[in-house]
Amino acid sequence: MSCLKCLKYTMCLVNFIFFICGAAVFGIGIYLMTSTRFSSLLPSLEAINIANALFIIGIIITCVSFLGFLGALKENRCLLISFFILLFILMLAELAVACALLMYETQIGEFINKDLKSGLESSINHRKNNTNEDDWDTVQKTFQCCGISNVTDWNNHVPKSCKSENGTHWPEGCFDKLKNAFDKNLLNTGIGVIVVCIIEVLGMCFSMTLFCHISRSGLGYK
Repeated sequence: MSCLKCLKYTMCLVNFIFFICGAAVFGIGIYLMTSTRFSSLLPSLEAINIANALFIIGIIITCVSFLGFLGALKENRCLLISFFILLFILMLAELAVACALLMYETQIGEFINKDLKSGLESSINHRKNNTNEDDWDTVQKTFQCCGISNVTDWNNHVPKSCKSENGTHWPEGCFDKLKNAFDKNLLNTGIGVIVVCIIEVLGMCFSMTLFCHISRSGLGYK
């Protein structure tokens, strides 16, 4: 009984921490949605940008962790099994996305390169009548790059974000910079995915152990 109580309150504590983290991610997503715009980089994926991704991830983490917290605290079998099913679905989705990225890496790179060209053309048209900065400026300043391949992609509408402190244009294109940044962090990303999967497996094991104990003992809500 003492071990099961320890398991119960461990689940409550861990899920409470994840609930706070999910709420923070949700808040950051809302802030980015109201203060920045990321849609012009990839026009085909206008709805899938950093702000929307953080918003959706925050909602998922908050809802799942709330189910786990309440299910463990109230010893509710319905909430515990719902928590188990949601974690299992999330883990399958993460593994499916990871496998798709590995299998179709070349095709995805070609698609992003092509879509970046469309986004850059939209940004050029936007700058003809508007001097406001957009997400291309943010990317170029952050990664110290210019255009997709180089500065010639901008034709005669080269933005100030392409220039370095000494007044020259950044020599590298943003596509190669982004690809190199992704490749450099590939190992860290893989480790992060594995850690998340381990946490999800542990959460499923804990919830199922508590669920089985409640079913055998007849404790808690039905």
